[in-house]
Parts: sequence; structure tokens; C-alpha cells
Amino acid sequence: MVSPRVHGVIALVEENCTSCMLCARECPDWCLYIESHTETVPATTPGGRDRSTHVLDRFAIDFSLCMYCGICIEVCPFDALHWSPESDYSEGSLLDLTHERTRLSGWRATPAADGPSDVREPPDPVSGS
Repeated sequence: MVSPRVHGVIALVEENCTSCMLCARECPDWCLYIESHTETVPATTPGGRDRSTHVLDRFAIDFSLCMYCGICIEVCPFDALHWSPESDYSEGSLLDLTHERTRLSGWRATPAADGPSDVREPPDPVSGS
């Protein structure tokens, strides 16, 4: 059985990523690779200003460098990164451990494993049980 405190792999919700680069800047291992370009969105109201927006071109994580600290997940203001329960992402070569956004996005659809937990909850401080 797997403890509920165990997490699997970092997954990406591509639609939520704004290419703000906070995750890449805060990563102590520098294992995130993000590339984007800027597009101009025309004003929606008369007299309004055009808006520029970042469009994600590449998002990859090199799991051979990642220490699974979760800082990237914590600093993301848009919930684009999360822990996936997926735990089978091994590769035959170190070079293949850099996973691109298509694979990272696929892990978000992985359902969590259901079943009894082997970790007991701490006792209730009031009742002692």
C-alpha cells in the first residue's frame, strides 16, 4: 500500500499556464524549461488599449534533475502545476527523463488510486482516540 502522503509526478494543466516563469525562477534545480512568445490581443472596447499576452510554446521538466520539492507547485498562482498520483514514469535512458508538456498534461487525467490507507490518523486531542 502507498501512504497518502506520497506523491507521484508533477503534472501540468496547460490551459492554466500563463508563462509567468515563476516556477522556473524559484526552482532550486533549474529543471523546468519554458519557452513562450508574446501576442497582441486587440482592444475589445472603443478607445481601449491592445493587450499583450504570453503564449506557451514549450514546457518541459527534466526529472533527472528534479528533487521533487514541490516549490514550483506552491509558487504557481494559476494552479497550472500539481502532484499527479502517477508513479510509473521511468525511462531507459537519463536523456529520456525530460518530459514535454504533452506528457505532463496527460498525467493530470490519471485517477488517484483508491483503497485503504496504511497510515493512521493522529488521535483526536480532545477524546484521545
